[in-house]
Amino acid sequence: MEDKSLRWMAVTAVAPITWGASYFVTRHLLPADAPLWGSALRALPAGLLLLLVARRLPRGSWWWRAGVLGMLNMGAFFVLVYVAAQLLPTSVAATVMATSPLVMMLFAWALLAQRPAAPAVAGGVLGLVGVAAMVLTGTGALDARGLLASVAAMLMSSVGYVLAQRWRDPAVDVVSSTAWQLVAGGLVLLVAAVAVEGGPPSLDGPAWAGLAFLSLVATAVAYLAWFGGLRHLPAGTVGLVGLLNPVTGLALGLLVGGERLTPLQAGGVLVVLVGVALGHPALAARRRPAAPVPAPAVVGVGVSGS
Repeated sequence: MEDKSLRWMAVTAVAPITWGASYFVTRHLLPADAPLWGSALRALPAGLLLLLVARRLPRGSWWWRAGVLGMLNMGAFFVLVYVAAQLLPTSVAATVMATSPLVMMLFAWALLAQRPAAPAVAGGVLGLVGVAAMVLTGTGALDARGLLASVAAMLMSSVGYVLAQRWRDPAVDVVSSTAWQLVAGGLVLLVAAVAVEGGPPSLDGPAWAGLAFLSLVATAVAYLAWFGGLRHLPAGTVGLVGLLNPVTGLALGLLVGGERLTPLQAGGVLVVLVGVALGHPALAARRRPAAPVPAPAVVGVGVSGS
Protein backbone atom coordinates (compact mmCIF):
# COMPACT_ATOMS: atom_id res chain seq x y z
CA MET A 1 0.00 0.00 0.00
CA GLU A 2 2.80 2.42 0.90
CA ASP A 3 4.56 1.74 -2.41
CA LYS A 4 1.32 2.39 -4.29
CA SER A 5 0.77 5.67 -2.45
CA LEU A 6 4.32 6.78 -3.19
CA ARG A 7 3.84 5.98 -6.87
CA TRP A 8 0.66 8.01 -7.03
CA MET A 9 2.28 10.90 -5.17
CA ALA A 10 5.05 10.83 -7.79
CA VAL A 11 2.51 10.78 -10.62
CA THR A 12 0.54 13.62 -9.04
CA ALA A 13 3.74 15.66 -8.70
CA VAL A 14 3.88 15.96 -12.51
CA ALA A 15 1.03 18.48 -12.30
CA PRO A 16 2.48 21.10 -9.90
CA ILE A 17 5.93 20.79 -11.46
CA THR A 18 4.61 21.64 -14.93
CA TRP A 19 2.33 24.32 -13.47
CA GLY A 20 5.36 25.92 -11.86
CA ALA A 21 6.99 26.07 -15.28
CA SER A 22 3.84 27.53 -16.83
CA TYR A 23 4.30 30.83 -14.96
CA PHE A 24 7.64 31.39 -16.67
CA VAL A 25 6.27 30.42 -20.10
CA THR A 26 3.20 32.66 -19.77
CA ARG A 27 5.15 35.67 -18.57
CA HIS A 28 7.92 35.49 -21.18
CA LEU A 29 6.28 34.04 -24.28
CA LEU A 30 2.56 34.87 -24.35
CA PRO A 31 0.82 38.26 -24.82
CA ALA A 32 -0.09 39.90 -21.54
CA ASP A 33 -3.26 41.61 -22.82
CA ALA A 34 -5.31 38.56 -23.84
CA PRO A 35 -6.07 36.52 -20.70
CA LEU A 36 -9.32 35.08 -22.05
CA TRP A 37 -7.85 33.99 -25.37
CA GLY A 38 -4.75 32.67 -23.64
CA SER A 39 -6.87 30.62 -21.26
CA ALA A 40 -9.19 29.36 -24.02
CA LEU A 41 -6.30 28.31 -26.25
CA ARG A 42 -4.79 26.50 -23.32
CA ALA A 43 -7.90 24.58 -22.22
CA LEU A 44 -9.85 23.79 -25.38
CA PRO A 45 -7.15 22.11 -27.52
CA ALA A 46 -6.10 19.99 -24.54
CA GLY A 47 -9.68 18.94 -23.93
CA LEU A 48 -10.35 18.11 -27.58
CA LEU A 49 -7.17 16.02 -27.74
CA LEU A 50 -8.15 14.02 -24.66
CA LEU A 51 -11.70 13.67 -25.99
CA LEU A 52 -10.27 12.23 -29.19
CA VAL A 53 -8.35 9.70 -27.11
CA ALA A 54 -11.30 8.85 -24.86
CA ARG A 55 -13.90 8.74 -27.68
CA ARG A 56 -16.66 9.09 -25.14
CA LEU A 57 -19.29 11.75 -24.40
CA PRO A 58 -20.83 12.48 -21.02
CA ARG A 59 -24.04 10.76 -19.98
CA GLY A 60 -26.71 11.66 -17.46
CA SER A 61 -25.52 13.89 -14.63
CA TRP A 62 -22.04 14.12 -16.10
CA TRP A 63 -23.26 16.77 -18.56
CA TRP A 64 -23.79 19.30 -15.78
CA ARG A 65 -21.04 17.94 -13.54
CA ALA A 66 -18.49 18.44 -16.32
CA GLY A 67 -19.67 22.03 -16.73
CA VAL A 68 -19.39 22.79 -13.03
CA LEU A 69 -15.99 21.17 -12.65
CA GLY A 70 -14.76 22.69 -15.90
CA MET A 71 -15.51 26.21 -14.70
CA LEU A 72 -14.13 25.68 -11.19
CA ASN A 73 -10.94 23.82 -12.15
CA MET A 74 -10.07 25.30 -15.55
CA GLY A 75 -12.37 28.00 -16.94
CA ALA A 76 -12.69 30.76 -14.38
CA PHE A 77 -9.62 29.44 -12.55
CA PHE A 78 -7.28 30.05 -15.51
CA VAL A 79 -8.54 33.62 -15.95
CA LEU A 80 -8.32 34.46 -12.24
CA VAL A 81 -4.76 33.13 -12.03
CA TYR A 82 -3.84 35.18 -15.11
CA VAL A 83 -5.31 38.35 -13.56
CA ALA A 84 -3.58 37.70 -10.24
CA ALA A 85 -0.26 37.20 -12.03
CA GLN A 86 -0.66 40.57 -13.74
CA LEU A 87 -1.68 42.53 -10.63
CA LEU A 88 0.32 40.89 -7.85
CA PRO A 89 3.98 40.08 -7.28
CA THR A 90 4.55 36.39 -7.98
CA SER A 91 5.67 35.95 -4.38
CA VAL A 92 2.32 37.10 -2.99
CA ALA A 93 0.30 35.05 -5.48
CA ALA A 94 2.34 31.95 -4.66
CA THR A 95 1.82 32.44 -0.92
CA VAL A 96 -1.94 32.80 -1.35
CA MET A 97 -2.06 29.59 -3.39
CA ALA A 98 0.06 27.85 -0.73
CA THR A 99 -2.95 27.99 1.59
CA SER A 100 -4.76 25.60 -0.78
CA PRO A 101 -3.72 22.34 1.00
CA LEU A 102 -5.27 23.47 4.28
CA VAL A 103 -8.40 24.75 2.52
CA MET A 104 -8.71 21.49 0.58
CA MET A 105 -8.50 19.54 3.84
CA LEU A 106 -11.36 21.61 5.26
CA PHE A 107 -13.54 21.13 2.19
CA ALA A 108 -12.70 17.42 2.10
CA TRP A 109 -13.73 17.17 5.76
CA ALA A 110 -17.04 18.94 5.03
CA LEU A 111 -17.90 17.26 1.71
CA LEU A 112 -16.18 13.89 1.91
CA ALA A 113 -15.98 13.25 5.66
CA GLN A 114 -12.19 12.97 5.25
CA ARG A 115 -11.10 14.19 8.66
CA PRO A 116 -7.61 15.70 8.29
CA ALA A 117 -4.92 13.80 10.12
CA ALA A 118 -2.54 15.70 12.37
CA PRO A 119 0.54 14.99 10.18
CA ALA A 120 -1.26 16.33 7.09
CA VAL A 121 -2.33 19.51 8.91
CA ALA A 122 1.23 19.96 10.14
CA GLY A 123 2.41 19.44 6.56
CA GLY A 124 0.04 22.15 5.33
CA VAL A 125 1.29 24.62 7.94
CA LEU A 126 4.92 23.79 7.18
CA GLY A 127 4.25 24.13 3.47
CA LEU A 128 2.77 27.58 3.91
CA VAL A 129 5.70 28.68 6.07
CA GLY A 130 8.20 27.20 3.61
CA VAL A 131 6.63 28.90 0.59
CA ALA A 132 6.57 32.22 2.42
CA ALA A 133 10.27 31.81 3.26
CA MET A 134 11.03 31.01 -0.38
CA VAL A 135 9.19 33.80 -2.11
CA LEU A 136 8.31 36.66 0.22
CA THR A 137 10.91 39.39 -0.07
CA GLY A 138 8.94 42.37 1.15
CA THR A 139 6.42 44.15 -1.04
CA GLY A 140 4.77 47.53 -1.13
CA ALA A 141 1.07 48.25 -1.42
CA LEU A 142 -0.85 45.34 -2.90
CA ASP A 143 -3.60 45.60 -5.48
CA ALA A 144 -6.87 44.56 -3.83
CA ARG A 145 -8.21 43.26 -7.14
CA GLY A 146 -5.23 40.96 -7.50
CA LEU A 147 -5.65 39.66 -3.96
CA LEU A 148 -9.34 38.99 -4.54
CA ALA A 149 -8.57 37.21 -7.82
CA SER A 150 -5.88 35.06 -6.18
CA VAL A 151 -8.05 34.12 -3.20
CA ALA A 152 -11.02 33.39 -5.48
CA ALA A 153 -8.86 31.16 -7.69
CA MET A 154 -7.58 29.26 -4.67
CA LEU A 155 -11.07 28.74 -3.23
CA MET A 156 -12.64 27.76 -6.56
CA SER A 157 -9.98 25.20 -7.41
CA SER A 158 -10.04 23.75 -3.88
CA VAL A 159 -13.81 23.23 -4.09
CA GLY A 160 -13.50 21.89 -7.63
CA TYR A 161 -10.84 19.34 -6.74
CA VAL A 162 -12.80 18.06 -3.76
CA LEU A 163 -16.00 17.84 -5.84
CA ALA A 164 -14.08 15.90 -8.49
CA GLN A 165 -13.19 13.39 -5.79
CA ARG A 166 -16.74 13.34 -4.43
CA TRP A 167 -18.20 12.70 -7.89
CA ARG A 168 -15.65 10.14 -9.01
CA ASP A 169 -17.41 7.33 -10.81
CA PRO A 170 -15.86 3.88 -11.38
CA ALA A 171 -17.71 3.80 -14.71
CA VAL A 172 -15.98 7.00 -15.89
CA ASP A 173 -12.22 6.89 -16.54
CA VAL A 174 -9.86 9.74 -15.74
CA VAL A 175 -9.17 10.57 -19.40
CA SER A 176 -12.87 11.03 -20.17
CA SER A 177 -13.71 13.11 -17.10
CA THR A 178 -10.65 15.33 -17.61
CA ALA A 179 -11.52 15.81 -21.29
CA TRP A 180 -15.10 16.78 -20.49
CA GLN A 181 -13.99 19.36 -17.93
CA LEU A 182 -11.44 20.93 -20.26
CA VAL A 183 -13.85 21.10 -23.20
CA ALA A 184 -16.61 22.59 -21.05
CA GLY A 185 -14.33 25.20 -19.51
CA GLY A 186 -12.63 25.90 -22.84
CA LEU A 187 -15.90 26.50 -24.68
CA VAL A 188 -17.06 29.02 -22.07
CA LEU A 189 -13.68 30.75 -22.27
CA LEU A 190 -13.86 30.85 -26.08
CA VAL A 191 -17.26 32.57 -26.05
CA ALA A 192 -16.05 35.03 -23.41
CA ALA A 193 -12.84 35.73 -25.37
CA VAL A 194 -14.72 36.55 -28.59
CA ALA A 195 -17.22 38.72 -26.73
CA VAL A 196 -14.70 40.65 -24.63
CA GLU A 197 -11.37 40.59 -26.49
CA GLY A 198 -12.53 40.24 -30.10
CA GLY A 199 -10.43 38.23 -32.53
CA PRO A 200 -7.58 35.97 -31.43
CA PRO A 201 -4.20 37.61 -30.76
CA SER A 202 -1.37 37.42 -33.27
CA LEU A 203 1.24 34.93 -32.05
CA ASP A 204 4.84 34.46 -33.18
CA GLY A 205 6.79 31.21 -33.23
CA PRO A 206 7.95 31.29 -29.60
CA ALA A 207 4.42 32.14 -28.46
CA TRP A 208 3.00 29.13 -30.34
CA ALA A 209 5.68 26.92 -28.80
CA GLY A 210 4.84 28.23 -25.34
CA LEU A 211 1.14 27.71 -25.97
CA ALA A 212 1.79 24.14 -27.12
CA PHE A 213 3.65 23.44 -23.87
CA LEU A 214 0.88 24.98 -21.78
CA SER A 215 -1.91 23.10 -23.54
CA LEU A 216 -0.31 19.69 -24.05
CA VAL A 217 1.98 19.35 -21.06
CA ALA A 218 0.86 21.82 -18.37
CA THR A 219 -2.83 21.12 -19.02
CA ALA A 220 -3.58 17.78 -20.72
CA VAL A 221 -0.82 15.73 -19.07
CA ALA A 222 -0.85 17.71 -15.83
CA TYR A 223 -4.57 17.40 -15.19
CA LEU A 224 -4.54 13.70 -16.02
CA ALA A 225 -1.87 13.26 -13.35
CA TRP A 226 -3.70 15.51 -10.88
CA PHE A 227 -7.12 13.89 -11.22
CA GLY A 228 -5.49 10.46 -11.22
CA GLY A 229 -4.00 11.37 -7.87
CA LEU A 230 -7.38 12.52 -6.58
CA ARG A 231 -8.78 9.07 -7.41
CA HIS A 232 -6.16 7.22 -5.37
CA LEU A 233 -5.08 9.61 -2.62
CA PRO A 234 -6.83 11.74 0.03
CA ALA A 235 -7.57 15.30 -1.08
CA GLY A 236 -5.27 16.70 1.60
CA THR A 237 -2.35 14.62 0.33
CA VAL A 238 -2.90 15.84 -3.23
CA GLY A 239 -3.05 19.42 -1.99
CA LEU A 240 0.29 19.04 -0.22
CA VAL A 241 1.90 17.62 -3.36
CA GLY A 242 0.74 20.83 -5.06
CA LEU A 243 3.27 22.74 -2.93
CA LEU A 244 5.90 21.61 -5.43
CA ASN A 245 4.52 24.32 -7.74
CA PRO A 246 6.39 27.27 -6.16
CA VAL A 247 9.47 25.07 -5.66
CA THR A 248 9.57 24.54 -9.44
CA GLY A 249 9.16 28.26 -10.02
CA LEU A 250 12.11 28.97 -7.75
CA ALA A 251 14.21 26.31 -9.48
CA LEU A 252 13.51 27.84 -12.90
CA GLY A 253 14.52 31.22 -11.58
CA LEU A 254 17.84 29.73 -10.51
CA LEU A 255 18.47 27.74 -13.70
CA VAL A 256 17.10 30.12 -16.34
CA GLY A 257 16.82 33.50 -14.72
CA GLY A 258 20.30 33.57 -13.20
CA GLU A 259 18.94 34.08 -9.67
CA ARG A 260 20.85 33.08 -6.56
CA LEU A 261 19.50 30.91 -3.75
CA THR A 262 19.61 32.57 -0.35
CA PRO A 263 19.94 30.57 2.89
CA LEU A 264 16.36 31.53 3.78
CA GLN A 265 15.08 30.21 0.44
CA ALA A 266 17.05 26.99 0.83
CA GLY A 267 15.52 26.48 4.26
CA GLY A 268 12.09 27.19 2.80
CA VAL A 269 12.56 24.50 0.15
CA LEU A 270 13.50 21.94 2.80
CA VAL A 271 10.49 22.89 4.93
CA VAL A 272 8.16 22.52 1.92
CA LEU A 273 9.56 19.09 1.11
CA VAL A 274 9.02 17.99 4.72
CA GLY A 275 5.45 19.28 4.48
CA VAL A 276 4.83 17.26 1.32
CA ALA A 277 6.28 14.14 2.96
CA LEU A 278 3.94 14.55 5.96
CA GLY A 279 1.02 14.17 3.58
CA HIS A 280 1.80 10.49 2.95
CA PRO A 281 -1.38 8.52 3.75
CA ALA A 282 0.59 5.96 5.75
CA LEU A 283 1.27 8.56 8.45
CA ALA A 284 -2.45 9.15 8.91
CA ALA A 285 -3.15 5.41 8.91
CA ARG A 286 -0.67 4.79 11.72
CA ARG A 287 -2.55 7.20 13.94
CA ARG A 288 -5.89 5.49 13.44
CA PRO A 289 -6.85 2.89 16.07
CA ALA A 290 -6.72 -0.66 14.90
CA ALA A 291 -10.02 -2.17 13.84
CA PRO A 292 -11.52 -4.46 16.50
CA VAL A 293 -11.07 -8.17 15.89
CA PRO A 294 -14.47 -9.82 15.34
CA ALA A 295 -15.50 -12.41 17.87
CA PRO A 296 -15.28 -16.02 16.69
CA ALA A 297 -18.53 -17.46 15.42
CA VAL A 298 -20.22 -20.05 17.60
CA VAL A 299 -20.70 -23.23 15.57
CA GLY A 300 -24.07 -24.91 15.81
CA VAL A 301 -26.09 -21.86 16.87
CA GLY A 302 -27.90 -20.22 13.98
CA VAL A 303 -29.48 -16.75 14.10
CA SER A 304 -31.57 -15.56 11.17
CA GLY A 305 -30.61 -12.15 9.86
CA SER A 306 -32.95 -9.45 8.65
